[in-house]
Amino acid sequence: MGTNVKAEAKTIPQKMNGGRMLVEALKAEGVEVIFGYPGGAVLPIYDEIYDSGIHHVLTRHEQGAIHAAEGYARVSGKPGVCIATSGPGATNIVTGLADAMMDSLPLVVFTGQVGTGVIGTDAFQEADVIGITMPVTKYSYQVRTTDELPKVIKEAFHIANTGRKGPVLIDIPKDVAIASDMFNYDEIEVNIPSYQPNCTPNHLQIRKVVEAVSSAKKPVILAGAGVLHANAHEELKVYAEQQSLTIVNTLLGLGSIPGSHELFLGMGGMHGT
Repeated sequence: MGTNVKAEAKTIPQKMNGGRMLVEALKAEGVEVIFGYPGGAVLPIYDEIYDSGIHHVLTRHEQGAIHAAEGYARVSGKPGVCIATSGPGATNIVTGLADAMMDSLPLVVFTGQVGTGVIGTDAFQEADVIGITMPVTKYSYQVRTTDELPKVIKEAFHIANTGRKGPVLIDIPKDVAIASDMFNYDEIEVNIPSYQPNCTPNHLQIRKVVEAVSSAKKPVILAGAGVLHANAHEELKVYAEQQSLTIVNTLLGLGSIPGSHELFLGMGGMHGT
């Protein structure tokens, strides 16, 4: 699969509203398409999307939008971007968030929210989006000021597309999307002390695996979707052939080894062989 390729153009520091900040940040992240369904709380954002040049796919339901974003992420390897309005619009995307979390698909999802002054008052189409989505996302943000929006968006793309990939949600109150502040995306540095995914192989752990495989009587490889996400099909095949190891696939790992290969045992699990 491909990787997320950011745009080469540098952003020029300037004052703009939150909706325009969101659009310019998406451009800087190389986003090509947005899936969504508009509603009252995100109209200021849609005003900016309208002539942004980023292709918007209008679905007939928010759940369709996030599943489409999942499909885009699965095929392209780049984060899928989805937008929904507050209240029922936001709650309609929960199934897609849970699915993306389980399937390790990178998503950056934007939801509208009522104005900051009425959050927590059971305002019209208000929902506790952060509380609802926290169990089914890698992280959930609620932006309270316009000046923090660019940093949050940059962190969201970093979190979604590193380590074990997954969905990140950003909840944006309507007044934050309307208010203006300075925007300079290129100067923002992502430094999250509590999130430091280790992507470098640990040689001690590799040595332990080698020893375990060597001493095992009937070793079997259980290959999942991580092989596909890492584009490691050939490495898996070469290692299995070198060590004469049979391979079982998870449902989402199917395709990481040819089904006709003599070392392939089939799919495991409740519906497997």
